[in-house]
Amino acid sequence: MKCPFCQHEDTQVLDTRVSEVGDAIRRRRRCTHCDKRFTTYERIELTMPVIVKKNGSRTEFDPAKLRASLMLALRKRPVSAEAVDAAIHQIEEKLLSTGAREVISAHVGELVMRELKRLDKIAYIRFASVYKSFEDVAEFQDAIAEVGRERKPPSN
Repeated sequence: MKCPFCQHEDTQVLDTRVSEVGDAIRRRRRCTHCDKRFTTYERIELTMPVIVKKNGSRTEFDPAKLRASLMLALRKRPVSAEAVDAAIHQIEEKLLSTGAREVISAHVGELVMRELKRLDKIAYIRFASVYKSFEDVAEFQDAIAEVGRERKPPSN
């Protein structure tokens, strides 16, 4: 760690503590060259991957946009805010766990569809109709049949 006063490279850690909130480590340091003391903080830095759209443009991941998409699909459906928050958290965790710096928007769309299918089948069909650009009734029927097949318990 470089000393902020004399720019010397050699500093000594005098004290290490976890911050009051618990989200950082606070270190008291002393420069071995000029003998001045200073404090540094170590924090976790989680960077969401950049989203690559179909047209090739790139945009930062926006959890508010994700929430808006989910809420639009779930409009007037009996799904709690906690369930929506959990779905958003699940999607964010999956994106972070890829370790990728960039993710195609289609992957995010698939994650959203998976969560909606789990939360509410009607919301899933709503989202899929826009996401997959359904052009006729047959595509709706196929999506509904797919959801229906998953609901039926296996026959004995």
